Amino acid sequence: MSHQWLTVLRKLLFVVLLLSIVSGLGYLAYRYPVQRDVTFVGMNSLEPASVDVLNTLTGAVSVTVYATEQDAQHGDLRKIIRDFFSLYQRYKSDIKLTFIDPEKESDKARAAHIQLNGEMIIEYAGRSEHLTKLNEPLLTNTLMRLARSSNQTVMYLDGHGERKLDGAANFDLGNPFGAKLKQNGFKISSLNLAIAPDIPQNISVLVITHPQLDLMAGEVDKLVRYVENGGNLLWLVDADNLHGLERLAEKLELILPSGIVIDPAAQEMRAPVTWALGAGYMPHAITQNFDLITAFPSARPLLWNEHAGWKTLVEVAPRGWVSQTALLGKFDFDKRNDTKGPVAIAAALQRTVNDRDQRIVVVGSGEFLANSFAGNGGNVTLGLNMLNWLSNDERLITLNPRPSKDVKLALSEKQLVGISLTFLIGLPLLLAGWGGYLWWKRRRA
Repeated sequence: MSHQWLTVLRKLLFVVLLLSIVSGLGYLAYRYPVQRDVTFVGMNSLEPASVDVLNTLTGAVSVTVYATEQDAQHGDLRKIIRDFFSLYQRYKSDIKLTFIDPEKESDKARAAHIQLNGEMIIEYAGRSEHLTKLNEPLLTNTLMRLARSSNQTVMYLDGHGERKLDGAANFDLGNPFGAKLKQNGFKISSLNLAIAPDIPQNISVLVITHPQLDLMAGEVDKLVRYVENGGNLLWLVDADNLHGLERLAEKLELILPSGIVIDPAAQEMRAPVTWALGAGYMPHAITQNFDLITAFPSARPLLWNEHAGWKTLVEVAPRGWVSQTALLGKFDFDKRNDTKGPVAIAAALQRTVNDRDQRIVVVGSGEFLANSFAGNGGNVTLGLNMLNWLSNDERLITLNPRPSKDVKLALSEKQLVGISLTFLIGLPLLLAGWGGYLWWKRRRA
């Protein structure tokens, strides 16, 4: 075989080999797709909490988008929406997008009660919601609401000066905690036991905050009966007189000693010494993957009978103590009356009552979720975790939000001048000088 034919054969084999490698890599990329977000702030990936919600959706999600092909303000609106949903489709491939032009198919838009260009209808498990804005928190919260197995109703005890889950006063729990509950699909309503014949057994959770007036014996009877029938309960107990709820504590085999937790760690963080900082959490579905710092103002200790089945959720003040004189403004440790930490201030109980899975959480701080303090650390997240667990929806327990990264580059005036001189003057002069040198050298040659 001549040398010319060998050359042709080598080239042909090279082309065949190259095409085989490219085809193989293409098949592997199609069969086993791998994506990595290498941006510093993770702008091309979802928050872990969003991924967790998508993992709870066992069926397909249908998204109908009523958008024109071009929008006067946003341009190609359909491409923007398609690109955004591609992040969700990366984790859940059965999210189906359907586009309808509200101008060309106005009958469908009117039938669906569409009001804005770009409005979407999210459908899952026979339920649907409209979205007029598109961002990750809004869409994830919508999916979380649709993922709930049924309408979850949370009632809070009212009529004795308790904190309101939908109240706006500083001591109430309406914002941000109550607002977050509504965003996550909970229905909130008040319950006045002086009027209601009994506590509805079909509610998901009853929330009791600290009353300012004594409950009547008949009202306490209804609360005890609710617990005896297996009702779920969140009880936020302040460091004060129980105002008639002693019988409820006895029924739950809880011991609620007097005193306020003093935590030196809070003072080191320039917070009031009467704040107890939660940083260590006991193993439980509520605290799984939860590592945010929480703050419990004016917390009281919790104790219980050993055989009752209570499990500690939050333990605080390992270097602190329970003070009996803090309400008098005296915060120094008194070895005769005070008790050294650590102190349990939140506990959970799960048991079977009348063939019903009963769940109860008690927290020794009503201010923990109050409007004035709930914004501290992970208070709201922990509160939502408690409600999700109490309502038997621990699969929707909120994960820790991804910490935001500082992507700002702060430069002093001298640094800015130095960079400007380097790149705008120094580098061009250097290149010009190098070019001149090469020209001179070649001319001499």
